[in-house]
Amino acid sequence: MDFWQRYRAIDARDARFDGQFVTAVSSTGIYCRPSCPARTPKPANVTFFRTSAAAHDAGYRACKRCLPEAVPGDPEWNLRSDAAARAMRLIADGEVDRAGVPGLAARIGYSPRQLNRILKEELGAGALALARAHRAQTARTLLTATTLRFADVAFAAGFGSIRQFNDTVQQVFDLTPGTLRETSRQRSGAYGPPTAEPGGPLRISLSLPARLPYDNGIFGFLAARAVAGLEIGTATSYERLVRLPAGPAWFRAEAVEPRGNGRAALPVTVSVAGLADLPSLLSRIRRLFDLDADPLAVDAGLSRDARFAALAADRPGLRLPGSLDPHETLIRAIAGQQVTVAAATTALCRLTATGPAVGAPGTGLNRLFPSAEDLAAAPGPLLRGPRRRDEALRAAAGKLSSGALIIGIGSDPARLHEDLLRLDGVGPWTADYVTMRVLGHPDIHPPADAAVRNGWARVAQRSTVGPAVTLDAAMTDIRPWRSYATLHLWRTAAAPISPSTTGEPVDDAA
Repeated sequence: MDFWQRYRAIDARDARFDGQFVTAVSSTGIYCRPSCPARTPKPANVTFFRTSAAAHDAGYRACKRCLPEAVPGDPEWNLRSDAAARAMRLIADGEVDRAGVPGLAARIGYSPRQLNRILKEELGAGALALARAHRAQTARTLLTATTLRFADVAFAAGFGSIRQFNDTVQQVFDLTPGTLRETSRQRSGAYGPPTAEPGGPLRISLSLPARLPYDNGIFGFLAARAVAGLEIGTATSYERLVRLPAGPAWFRAEAVEPRGNGRAALPVTVSVAGLADLPSLLSRIRRLFDLDADPLAVDAGLSRDARFAALAADRPGLRLPGSLDPHETLIRAIAGQQVTVAAATTALCRLTATGPAVGAPGTGLNRLFPSAEDLAAAPGPLLRGPRRRDEALRAAAGKLSSGALIIGIGSDPARLHEDLLRLDGVGPWTADYVTMRVLGHPDIHPPADAAVRNGWARVAQRSTVGPAVTLDAAMTDIRPWRSYATLHLWRTAAAPISPSTTGEPVDDAA
């Protein structure tokens, strides 16, 4: 977008662009989200920044009225696969807090100096400044949504000291932590303290911002694949256990709720073994539920083909399910090769029963998914059925545990796809599926998928618009949104054939 496109967006107070850029006003010294209700500033006083970190570095503070930190993330980081996009995904996951800028640069494959140069040229701020802005955003969320002690908020947000926390909050928001919390309480009403089951860990309830429209059918997708003991899914909720550095974590998410003024949020309740794991868990939940996507851009792209336009109109805001654990996603994909979702889930339930037992009071969950190290060292067959599939799973677990295969949100999509295809027993479908889920890649098309072909056959059969076209030709027209088209076709293939049948279908991609 150029200057005047962005200026028209802020003049219209268009919430669709919240999180994609910020508006800094020289006459006030503040920066705002595009939908800020304040009077539109004069063009001569406006500077647009891609990130809040760049606005901080330029000497601006966050608007107290629109709270520009409380927005969904920029969807561009899932669209792009360059160094800047991969770095932004890793920063949101807490890589700088865990390994510093040198560790982040090593994950990307650059020197720290090269990486900082790329980030400053692209985003206006270096890795440390971007990580600092992310900490400020996490701190604001915890200050305004919980009654955690300030010391706990500082530690959970990734700050090294209380003084650093106080200084950053004061500089970014022009408010002390106490004033920021009190101001939010007066705006939104009283909130309760974090809760805990008798003898159980602390639980924190938060709301994660999302863009509208949002199709809550993603809960059905996750429920169809829920593994007993590890996760529980319904049409409107999802909860599970997750392995994090400090220990097991648990969360529960409810259906996305509209909040007025074009905004929406995903209500979540979380529990972590160590507060330092909280930012990483929240980042992974955002990716799992595709909260940073721009649904209007996706549906507009799909509408370039009349057949997909009808699907998008029927299910606006369809979301792409992400991944909480890249290693687990690969193992589950291999277990699901050439079988139905129901059969794969049954096999994974047996596999998960061998995983570590954990206590999660009041949840009904008691198992973590077995690690790659555990699977590589496990005796006997890991899966029932074809020996080839079991051997493929064990070989993949061995490469993951040894570090010979590196898979994560900082991976380059093309390189990851090639690395997966080098694994014995892993074909194009598995490589496509894992790339789509782990990276949130929006442009994956598995042409050999049986459910995709069946879904397209149904769409083509009932279409009355335009001449007949092949699936590949239609997919080419809607790039870079082929992953979302794939989800629509999975849903179409699983829908009951009878038009009188109602209810939420469960897709069954083979």
